[in-house]
Amino acid sequence: MNTLKFKDFIGSVNFSEEDEVFYGKIEGINALVTFEGNSVVTLKKAFKEAVSDYLEFCKSKGIKPHKTYTGILNVRLTPDIHRLAAIEAVRSGTTLNGFIKRAVERELRAENP
Repeated sequence: MNTLKFKDFIGSVNFSEEDEVFYGKIEGINALVTFEGNSVVTLKKAFKEAVSDYLEFCKSKGIKPHKTYTGILNVRLTPDIHRLAAIEAVRSGTTLNGFIKRAVERELRAENP
């Protein structure tokens, strides 16, 4: 998926061939805030305006702009991957949860050096 970044916010980017418009939404928030544009330039401008308006709204209502995460998630794997991960966790002296946590941390470091 293509994304835009502005002020610590990410916006998803999609294209509607039927409507001939780029559109998206601000990700990682507890609201639905969308934006659109007929070109990349207008899409970027609309995204920045949407983020700025959203931040102003949050400030006026006294709410935190970013979504709060619990740190708990349900990961769906194939039975074979589940079995292999459980075996490797035991071999490496950790729990399955610890093994998956380390794998996610490694992936994030590789994506954000």
